[in-house]
Amino acid sequence: MLTTPKTTGSFESFDGTPIYYEVRGEGEPLILIYGIACIMNHWHHQIEYFSHKYKVITFDLRGHQKSNPVTDMSQLTMEALAKDVFALMKHLEIKQAHFAGHSFGVPIMLKAYDEKPEAFASMIFINGFARNPIKGMFGLDVIEPFFYFVKEQYEKQPYVWNTLWKLAVDNPMSVYIAALAGGFNLRVSHIKDIEVYLRGVARLNLEVFITLFEELMEYNGESVLENIKVPALIISGEKDMVTPLRFQYHFKETIKHSEFVLVPYGSHCTQLDFPDYTNLKMEKFLKEVSSKK
Repeated sequence: MLTTPKTTGSFESFDGTPIYYEVRGEGEPLILIYGIACIMNHWHHQIEYFSHKYKVITFDLRGHQKSNPVTDMSQLTMEALAKDVFALMKHLEIKQAHFAGHSFGVPIMLKAYDEKPEAFASMIFINGFARNPIKGMFGLDVIEPFFYFVKEQYEKQPYVWNTLWKLAVDNPMSVYIAALAGGFNLRVSHIKDIEVYLRGVARLNLEVFITLFEELMEYNGESVLENIKVPALIISGEKDMVTPLRFQYHFKETIKHSEFVLVPYGSHCTQLDFPDYTNLKMEKFLKEVSSKK
């Protein structure tokens, strides 16, 4: 349970889409960016831990949870997501911050860094990727064809597929399916966290998910990795089947002067599986960054 007092708010981003945010604590700003179809709860261990020493900022991605409605559905792009980050910083009068991204939050960070590197004091990558992670996901090559099949069917019958979407994720069996897919480690993750996550997914508009998922597949931030000049920490779950280890090792090999941490038995949601270990590694990294300023 979070005990640090929070302030909440909402502002209009560049296109009028409302962006909801929460702020806890005082100190150097630490902005946490969750993944596609995720919720702020994915960061609750980090929020509670770091808000005693940092100003911890979380927000809902456009089209997610309280950042609705999206004013223009054509603005569900990586560029728009990066603009939202800068609009958030401007609204909160923050010029520079530490950033941590999980999964799809990582390419959002990369796009934002590419646009405005001076806004970054450091970057923490948790089970992220810089290019299409779908090929070979779960050790298979069927995810991408299946996605385009669903997209085609959705465009024909959006109401039917939105209903099927909500029924599929808001189902007790979904907890175990999500875990088996590499999203969680049931041996260490709390069932409540997975249930909260799935309820959040069920509330997501399927069109938003499909549009952003296609954006995820088309984005390529490889060139950004080579140009990162701020300190970077790469955290990888050993058992992550969503963004396999090769993506994390590639980050380490490509980002100059980066630090790599492998979390044994960690799944795709390492920060939920092993929060104490993850927090200690993040804290050590952030302290070292601050000491060099």
